[in-house]
Order: sequence, then structure tokens, then C-alpha cells
Amino acid sequence: MSTTNAPTHPQYPENIDGAVLKVAGVVVLGAIMSILDITVVNIALPTFQTTFADASGKPVPYSTVAWTVTAYTLALATVIPLTGWAADRFGTKRLYILAVTLFTVGSALCATAGSIEVLILFRVLQGLGGGMLMPLGMTIMTRAAGPARMGRLMAILGVPMLLGPIFGPILGGWLIEAASWHWIFLINVPIGIVAALYALWALPSDAPEPSESFDVVGMLLMSPGLALFLYGISSIPGEGTFVSKKVLIPFCIGLAMLVTFVVYSFRPKHPLLDLRLFRNRRLTAATITMFLFAAAFFGGLLLVPTYFQEVRGEDTLHAAFLMVPQGLGAMLTMPVAGALVDRVPVGRIVPFGLLLITGGMFALTQVGPHTPYWGFMIPVLFVMGLGMGGTMMPIMTSALKTLTSHQVARGSTLLNITQQIASSMGVAIISVVFTNNLASKPLAGPAIAAQKDPALVDRIGGQVALQQGLAQAADAFGETFLVAAILVATTLIPAYFLPRRREESHLLDDETQAAPVSLH
Repeated sequence: MSTTNAPTHPQYPENIDGAVLKVAGVVVLGAIMSILDITVVNIALPTFQTTFADASGKPVPYSTVAWTVTAYTLALATVIPLTGWAADRFGTKRLYILAVTLFTVGSALCATAGSIEVLILFRVLQGLGGGMLMPLGMTIMTRAAGPARMGRLMAILGVPMLLGPIFGPILGGWLIEAASWHWIFLINVPIGIVAALYALWALPSDAPEPSESFDVVGMLLMSPGLALFLYGISSIPGEGTFVSKKVLIPFCIGLAMLVTFVVYSFRPKHPLLDLRLFRNRRLTAATITMFLFAAAFFGGLLLVPTYFQEVRGEDTLHAAFLMVPQGLGAMLTMPVAGALVDRVPVGRIVPFGLLLITGGMFALTQVGPHTPYWGFMIPVLFVMGLGMGGTMMPIMTSALKTLTSHQVARGSTLLNITQQIASSMGVAIISVVFTNNLASKPLAGPAIAAQKDPALVDRIGGQVALQQGLAQAADAFGETFLVAAILVATTLIPAYFLPRRREESHLLDDETQAAPVSLH
């Protein structure tokens, strides 16, 4: 092929050299900091319920503390589209150091929170920094390595994705038990300082190159619209009805803003989210599969450590260790799935992972107050981990392979923000369902309180009432897992339309094969 008009690109060595590993170390450190934070906070939700209880000792509703996760992921989703534009405008090195600084300052502020509302607010600030770390890391890695070495470097970036689900809950549980909940945030401060100094030394300086304009109107429509929509949904348990003003007003305003955003996004040349890409049928199938999977799986995932603590009476550290089998399962299948996806059509890989997760979710509907760990819980979580490792990476790869080189940046943004929005919605929906299920069991709440404070056992009617209440609480968890299982099962429908025949990737067009992938 003629390359007369092709742009001149830097020449990259064939092997992974020290210069690339130095840059990769910066990106991996930032990714570990961001991903660990998500899993660490998951294990702390029951602690937040009691820590921020009102003056009468009534725990904070689960749907409220779940906003410590929802607000963080929502902030991530908000800032992802801004990242690529800002990297061109201000330079990747300066923006990466700013992102690490924002995350570190947000972490320190979270540790000072005196109420659940203040904690949620500081989690937004933390998420604004954390949301830029992964897309910026992808941009920095691609520019440093070139596309020919990206496959091997992606394996390096996969390290925090594997370690996060395993060590995050353990670290969080240990910090809460050995010190206090404040340290799940304070631990980020020294790591963040090291990461910022390392980035200042290791990352090459780059000159800002302003490119496309930023879609301000799209940002103003999508971000507050999504926040209002989720706030309305999350307010249902506290109000007890959908027709309350606190639910309906933000829900309807948010929905109207999101619909307006969808209609508007087809007008600008460079929209915040390029929804025109959905004309690609395979990208649409992959994105819908990703959305349903993320909403169901990550929403349901929050319930497992909460079940261990509230029904089984485990402390946070033991609950964290009980989550390890899921991380081990993902560790086994993620690299295998990553290797297979280059040789086997993704439509023949993803359904197997989804079936494993669906089976695991349906199995969890049978949990009770005395469900055996080794005979049931640990094998089920391990199987779900196997499914998770065989699902996420192939779906992402499938979507990107359907795009031409100049579409990859916009497609990456679409997938990243879809995953974050789905996670936020999944957490909100599952927490609503769980709170309603728990409220319908009159003995469940008092029994959970007595499980944590034995002095309350006689007050609720003795050991018999305690066991009846814990059985009701377990039923509430099982009924909520059923909703998550049905949602995961529906993911099999769009997964059916994923490619089942091997096709050539469009990623490495001859004209642009050395161009860096910058997330916009």
C-alpha cells in the first residue's frame, strides 16, 4: 500500500523496554489507587450505616450510604468525556498530576467527614480525580508504547483490575478493624503523594495541542440530568412511594434532561457522547451487553459483603476474606479470555461468562442465616469470579474491534461512560429493591441491630425472635439477588448478537496504525 500521505510517527522498539516500563509504573500506580478505592469502600457500607446514625441511634438507610459508591462512579462518568479534550488542551503530564492531586485531596477530605451527606460530597471530588486516571493512563501508555506493544502492556494494566477485587476488601476490612473507617481514605494520601512525584519524574513533558471544541451544552444536560434521575430513584425507599414530590420532581426533571441530551447529541460536530456510533450494530450489541451486565453485576456485588456482616455477624475483615474467592476466579479467567479473544469470536466467549454469573446470582437467591461457607458461598463466589473474568475484557475488545482507527477514541469514551452510568444505576436500583425488601420484614431490622449488639437480644424477644429476624433478613437478600440474577440473564439477549465468526480488526488501519489512542 502507498504511504505517501501517511503522517510521520515515532518508531517504537519491538520489545518492552525500560523507558516504557517506567511510564507503565506511573499508570499502574494510579490505576491501583483508583480501583482499590472502589472495592475498599464497598466493604465499609455497613460501617457507614452505624457510624453516621442519627441522635436516636437509628442507622442510616442502606440506599443512602450506597450513594458513597454511586456519587463516586457518577463523578467518574461525568469527567471521562472531559479527559481527552483537557489532555489536548493542557497536556497529559500536567493533567495526570492534577488528577492524582484531586483524588488525594478528595481522599483526605473524606476522612474528615462528620456526616453521610458531607462524605458523599467529598466522594464526588475524589471521583473527579479518579475518573481521569484510567483514560489518561490509556493515552499515556499508547503514546509511549505504540499500538504494536499495547497488547502486552494491557496485561500490565490488568494487574490492578485483578488485584483490586482481591485485596481491596481485605485492606478495607483490616483498616476498619485495626484503626477506623477514616483510614480507608487516609491510606490514599501517602500513595497519592508518591504517585504525583513519580509522575513528575517519569512522564515526558508534552506540549498542549488544542483540538476539537468541548461540548459544554451536552455536559450541562447529561451530568445534572443523570444525577437528578438517580437521586429520584434512590429516594423511593425513604419516601415509601414513587408519587412523592421528593421522588417525582428530580426523577422527571432528570429524565427530561437525559432525553433532551440524546436528541441534542446528534447536532454538534464533536458531541460529548457520539451516539452516531450506535449505527454500528455490533457496537450497539456490545454496549447494551456491557450496560446490562455492569448494572446487574456491580449492583448485586455490593450486597454480598453486607450479607456477611449483617446476617452472619462477620466483622469487616472476615467479610473481606470471604470475598477473595471471587477475585481468584477472575484472576484465572481474565488473562485466558484476553488471549482467546484474538483467536476466537467474542460471541463464543462472553455467553459462557454470563451463564456462570447468572447461575451464581440465582444460587445466591437461596442464602439463609446459616448457609454453609465452604459448601455453598465460597464455590458460588468463585464461579461468579470466573464469569466476571471471562466477560468484561472480551466485551470491550469486541466493541473496539468493530471501529475504524479514527472512531476508537470516541468508542472508548462511549464504553467507559456506559459502564460507569450502568454501575451507578445498578447500585441505585439494587439498593432500592433491597431496602424495600428489608422494610417488608418486620423482624429483620431489629434482628440485624441485635446481631451487632447482644444487649438488644432480650429487647426484641430473645434468641427465637433473633433467629426469625435473621431468617427474614436473609430472605430480603435472596429476593434482591433474584432481581440481580434476572437482570444478568437478560444480558444474554444482546450477547446473542455479538459476532460469532472471526473478523479482521479495523483498529490498525495502515494510515493510522501508529497514532495514539486518546480518549475523548
